[in-house]
Amino acid sequence: MTRPFRHICFLAVFAFGLSLPGYTVSFSMFPKAGRLVSVDGRFEVRDVAPESSVGELVGASHSLWLTDLSTGRSRKLCDYLALAAVAWSSNDFLVVTQYVGKKTSRALVFAAASFEDPILLDASSLIQMVPVELRPTLRENDHAFVEASRLEEATFYFRVWGYGKHDPNGFRWNCQYLLSDGHVSCAPAD
Repeated sequence: MTRPFRHICFLAVFAFGLSLPGYTVSFSMFPKAGRLVSVDGRFEVRDVAPESSVGELVGASHSLWLTDLSTGRSRKLCDYLALAAVAWSSNDFLVVTQYVGKKTSRALVFAAASFEDPILLDASSLIQMVPVELRPTLRENDHAFVEASRLEEATFYFRVWGYGKHDPNGFRWNCQYLLSDGHVSCAPAD
């Protein structure tokens, strides 16, 4: 199976998997979704396409903006290329998978009511957080995706998968990040 075909197939399976019962959050795919309101109706995430001048590539990047609907205050959360998976995990937290290219993605957790920096996990940040024996997998594969799953209480669940020189047949991990101390644990997915 060629790499581009494998990547397209996985994204299709990933999008289907997000809609299955058993997931505690429901992901919306941006930019198609356009907007996503929190369960309590206090906040809204909206896709904003950049304005472009003649000759610029239109639609290459988009931005996610968070608005407090009671005050009208908005802030930019992040930019993304082509696709972002976004879900509310309770009314106060937003989990996002930001696809930053054809070879990588990163997972973010935003606190809706806070202007603090988000938790951001990508292959390069995880290299220092995972056990030494897992680091070559992240360093030596040219495709490494970190995708948000859910946030339950003080634990952020995410998946890491990819392929490349180190793992030509691919690898998959299920991981957890403890918000209290930033500890990461990963185990091979079944």
